[in-house]
Amino acid sequence: MPVVVVGELLVDIVRTSDGAVAEHIGGSPANVAMGVARLGHPTQLACVIGTDERGQRCRAHVEAAGVQLTEGSQSAAFPTSTADATIDATGAATYVFDLNWELPPVALPASTRHVHTGSIATTLLPGAAEVTAALQRGRDLGTTSYDPNIRPTIMGTPDQVRPRVEELVALSDVVKCSEDDLAWLYPELSPSAVMAHWCALGAALTVVTLGGAGVTWRLANTPHEGQAASRTAPAEVVDTVGAGDSFMAGLISGLLDLDLLGSSEARSALSTASLDDIAPALDRALRTSGTTVTHAGAYAPTREEI
Repeated sequence: MPVVVVGELLVDIVRTSDGAVAEHIGGSPANVAMGVARLGHPTQLACVIGTDERGQRCRAHVEAAGVQLTEGSQSAAFPTSTADATIDATGAATYVFDLNWELPPVALPASTRHVHTGSIATTLLPGAAEVTAALQRGRDLGTTSYDPNIRPTIMGTPDQVRPRVEELVALSDVVKCSEDDLAWLYPELSPSAVMAHWCALGAALTVVTLGGAGVTWRLANTPHEGQAASRTAPAEVVDTVGAGDSFMAGLISGLLDLDLLGSSEARSALSTASLDDIAPALDRALRTSGTTVTHAGAYAPTREEI
């Protein structure tokens, strides 16, 4: 019974001031898909990649983690998307995006339990409309989740992006966001106020990651909040690349195992859950992301590693 993730799979091209060029396969939703698969859940990814050499590498990369691409995700009609980052001598990055997001209709298997989306795919036209449609269909088959994962340089202004974010929040059972994203989206509101607002829009569970300070979360059925500390000491951190995506994967996995995601019955259970009921899933998310940051790059740990 699969999890289906809808979103971008692309190649990051990193150019440093010494003239070196390196390519890395990325995309926030793709990282989430690989994280969920590595935690033992059958997972598919609906994306847009070409049949070019980069597209072949992208496909091999996610398949090695156990992720299957949905039908129509790879096509000769477009080249594989890239994010070209030039790093100057101070370490600052300038990005040039070449993105193709002509997302075909997402064929959700009848056995789909959960649909997740986030990041660039949710705001980039023309594919953003099909992301919405897939999320709506996912609600009929099971449950849904969303991570805005804001990219200000290509998404627009906060006033432009906020209505779109809130549209998808209203379609999602679970929403996770970083405190940095919230500060950009809602500069005058605290994380607590935003979580309450998003629960009022329709999300049953809202979660805000606080970097090294851990995480806070809120359920729509209670005015109280839960908090948990980071599971990783600062000295253990190699880098934080992919940490948010790993956290999202661990959260989805934990909630699925608690039967709080994955069906209409699970949606009902989530709507009446207590903060203590949710805590084991947050613990898994923290342990998963905590393992990721002890590795270089967007590492996706297995269940045995956490």
